[in-house]
Amino acid sequence: MSTSLQPSRAAPEGVAAAAPLPDIMQPKQARKGFLGYLLRHPTIAFGGFLLLLMFCIAIFAPFLFTKDPTALAPVMRTRDPSAAHWFGTDMLGRDVYSRVLYGTRVSLMVGFGVAICASVLGLTIGLVSGMVRWADSIIMRVMDGLMSIPSILLAIALMALTRGSVGNVILAITIAEIPRVSRLVRGVVLSLREQPYVDAAIACGTRTPVIIWRHILPNTLAPMTVQATYICASAMITEAILSFIGAGTPPIIPSWGNIMAEGRALWQVKPYIVFFPAVFLSITVLAVNLLGDGLRDSLDPRLAKRV
Repeated sequence: MSTSLQPSRAAPEGVAAAAPLPDIMQPKQARKGFLGYLLRHPTIAFGGFLLLLMFCIAIFAPFLFTKDPTALAPVMRTRDPSAAHWFGTDMLGRDVYSRVLYGTRVSLMVGFGVAICASVLGLTIGLVSGMVRWADSIIMRVMDGLMSIPSILLAIALMALTRGSVGNVILAITIAEIPRVSRLVRGVVLSLREQPYVDAAIACGTRTPVIIWRHILPNTLAPMTVQATYICASAMITEAILSFIGAGTPPIIPSWGNIMAEGRALWQVKPYIVFFPAVFLSITVLAVNLLGDGLRDSLDPRLAKRV
């Protein structure tokens, strides 16, 4: 019984080598492009889809069979969900479906407004604190003082000094969130400024603003983006709490916190007044948190999923 052997190309003359075995499992080819990115990170895809759905509801609320969310109809008060009023009516006869859909605008505006403002201000403070050594102790003591106060209590105290409006709610929550962002950025900057490429830039005589702009800032954007998503979700919950206790947006503006506050007295007999805005709030916060978790896995090379 003889075995046929093929001489290998790389083998020297007179030496026999076995024929190469066929590949049983073909290597997987990673899908490229935006679709491939979503397939590799389903958390981002699902969270982004839910968040996009909420954005569409907020933008196209007037065209989704809604009514005037502030129109009073005492004759139609506390009606159960029906074909005429999909989510029922509240104690003043206002359509809960319309108020919930229009309340999406307030929550998204507050959430993303706080996330952007707190990220920009906290990023600036963190960069200065991390790079300017003599200012670090002063800035961080101020931030520690603000962090010693619970964020919700600080927001309530700030709202007590101003009028109830969406802008003031964004300002109050932003001030409460800035210390957390600045401490995160400061920690990242303290580790980055000890890297060899920063030492090389300093040895070459590069000025500090240029080092921050070219070397430090780009490396802080990834953790800052993930932190911004959590700030957005936290701001939505804080706004709902402020509105629920009467310290947030005025009652004339439909928001999920206001709707739940108005329906708490009728919770045992008309639970739908509180149930529907609570579900929308939960879905929106879940979408933002899923998006943040997916971005963390995607941007962190130690957690990134390889295909």
